[in-house]
Amino acid sequence: MKKRIFVTATNTDIGKTYTTKLLLKEFASRGILVGVLKPIETGVIDGIAKDGEALLECVKQLNPKLWSLDIDDIVPITYELAAAPFVASNNTPLDLKKILLKLEELEASCDLVIIEGAGGLYVPIDDNYKMIDLITALNAVALLVTHCSLGCINDTLLSQKALRERKIPHAVAFNCKSEDESFLTLSEPYFKQTGFEVLKVDENIDTLCDVLYNL
Repeated sequence: MKKRIFVTATNTDIGKTYTTKLLLKEFASRGILVGVLKPIETGVIDGIAKDGEALLECVKQLNPKLWSLDIDDIVPITYELAAAPFVASNNTPLDLKKILLKLEELEASCDLVIIEGAGGLYVPIDDNYKMIDLITALNAVALLVTHCSLGCINDTLLSQKALRERKIPHAVAFNCKSEDESFLTLSEPYFKQTGFEVLKVDENIDTLCDVLYNL
């Protein structure tokens, strides 16, 4: 089994695509053949999957074996409505075989595939699957991307609890933005005083890659 890393988050617009691109670049810099998959993307208007297109452009620059890929190869399922897949698809049953087929095709040219989820862990896909279930179904380890604004303690701990209850191996990364200056005084002290390792996406991408690769 090739290495699979599933990038999830505490909510939407936390920075999954940004983090995924940094992971791809860091792993590629180590001589690892990388691939990327965005199993489900919503808000796709006129066939333009914005996140998927950004990831495809990135991975083509890093792995010459993937130059022939098109967007359908890395984003197998798309919906027009920018909502949870359950809503966007009118509760269409998840086509897991379609996702697995694309993943296995990628792995023929890759040592490691980074899989980017949609929204947070409990985003519903259909009656039977939430995003957290997809991590297990794809036999992946997880990277939980969390924010640095007020409320991140609650959001981070709840999401990590969900991963632990499912026994999903994981790491946590804080995506701190320029406007998150309060993190240092309002939230980071709690994490440090309770022994929670604070790894930041921009500052510690190399360490994050080490941790994820060894999970």
